[in-house]
Amino acid sequence: MAFPSVSLGPPIAKPLSRLEVEIEANRCLNCYDAPCIRACPTSIDVPRFIGRIATGDLRGSAHTIMEANPVGASCARVCPTSQLCEGACVYNADANPIRIGDLQRYATDWAIRTGATLFSAGEPTGKRVAVVGSGPAGLAAARDLAILGHAVTIFERDDAPGGLDTYGIVPFRLPAEIAIWEAEQVRALGVEFRTGVAVGETLSADAVLADYDAVVLAVGMGNVPRLGIEGEDAAGVWDALDFIRIAKMGGDVGTLGDAVAIIGGGNTAIDAATCSRRLAVPSVTMYYRRGTERMTAYDFEIEFAQVEGVEFRTFTLPKRIVVENGRVAGLEIVSTAPDNSARPLPGTERVIAAQTVILAIGQSRHVALLDAFDVTHDVNGIAIVDEAMRTNNPRVYAAGDCMFKPGGTDAMVVEAAQRGKTAAQSIDLFLRAEVR
Repeated sequence: MAFPSVSLGPPIAKPLSRLEVEIEANRCLNCYDAPCIRACPTSIDVPRFIGRIATGDLRGSAHTIMEANPVGASCARVCPTSQLCEGACVYNADANPIRIGDLQRYATDWAIRTGATLFSAGEPTGKRVAVVGSGPAGLAAARDLAILGHAVTIFERDDAPGGLDTYGIVPFRLPAEIAIWEAEQVRALGVEFRTGVAVGETLSADAVLADYDAVVLAVGMGNVPRLGIEGEDAAGVWDALDFIRIAKMGGDVGTLGDAVAIIGGGNTAIDAATCSRRLAVPSVTMYYRRGTERMTAYDFEIEFAQVEGVEFRTFTLPKRIVVENGRVAGLEIVSTAPDNSARPLPGTERVIAAQTVILAIGQSRHVALLDAFDVTHDVNGIAIVDEAMRTNNPRVYAAGDCMFKPGGTDAMVVEAAQRGKTAAQSIDLFLRAEVR
C-alpha cells in the first residue's frame, strides 16, 4: 500500500555499496559460539545470514533475518547495534566490529525491492486469535501465529498498521514504507487487518473475547502526559508524538519560530529535536532535569542530535511557559541539584527564548483497555505477565509497551518483537492443549 510519508532530508545511515557488502560479509569469522546471536533479543543467526550474503543468497539471508525477527527491516535501521550484536562482535577488541546492522538492511532491502514473499501460513488449526495493536509486538505475534496455522485478526485504531514504527519514529531513521512492508508480509499469510477500530471503545472487549479463542494485547502507550505547569494550553505546545506523526506524514506543523525547546531526555525527545532541526528551526535545545548519564536516549542518538545542531541543557527543569496573545513566547526554567534528584534550586530561575515547546517526558498507559479485559496491572498501568506473556486472564496475553517496565530494555523495537514471538508460542501451546 502507498503511504504519504516524507523524508525530511537524507537518512541517518547510508546503505552499503556492493563492494562494502562483500568486504564486510567476508570478514565474518562464523564463530562457533557466536556472541552476536546471544546479544540479539530475537536471536537472529547472524553468521548464517551474513554467510548467505557472501554467497549471493539474498533471499536466504532475508529469510534467516525475518524468520527470527518479523520486524527485521525496521530493526536494521533503529536497533542500537553498538549495544547489541555489533557490541558483542569479537572484532570489538580492534574497535572495528562487523557492520551487522548495515548488512541486515542490505538483505531486507533486497526483499523489499524485489517484492519477495518469505513465509507461508501453516495448516489451519480451526482456532482464532485476536491481536490488539499492530506495532512490532502485534505484528510478531500475528506472523508467528499465522505460520502455526491459527486464524488471526489484528485490530488497529490507526488507519495504517505498524504502530510506532509507522507513525512515531522520524522518517530519516525509519521511513513508514518499511513498517508497512513488514505488515504486508503478515497480511500475505492471511492475517486480517481491521484498521480504524479502537478495541475497548468502538469494539468492546467482551465482543472480542466472545469471538476469539485467545487475545494478545499488543498496544503501545498513550499520549505524553502534561507537565502541570502554567501555560501548557497555549498554541505552540506540542505532544512530541503528535508532532513527529504530523511531520512524518507530511502534515502542517505550523510556524515553529526561531527557537524550539524540547522537554525530555529519551529517544522520542531526540526525534522531536532532530525533526525540528530538519524543519529549518535555527535553534533547538533539549532540556533535561538530570545529568546526561541518566538520559534514556541511546548514545548514538545523542551524538547524531549533536551533529544535527541540537543543543543540550541538563540539570534543568521547566517551571512556566511564558504566553503572549495565546501563544508560546518563552520558557521559564530552573536549575536542579547536581545529585540527579531533579530537586529545583531556588533563585536559579530564568526565562529563555522559545516560540515552540515540545513535551517528551514519557507516555501514559492504556489502563482502561487492561481493565476492560480484566487484566491485572500495577499502579503505573503496566500489565502484569508471566514468562510466557500470560496475564491473570487465561485467554489474554500481553506483549510490547503495555507490559514494558521503565528501566528495562523492553522499549526497544527488537525486544517488543521478541515478546510478541513469546506470546505466540505460548498461545499455540495453550490452544493445542485445548484440542487434546
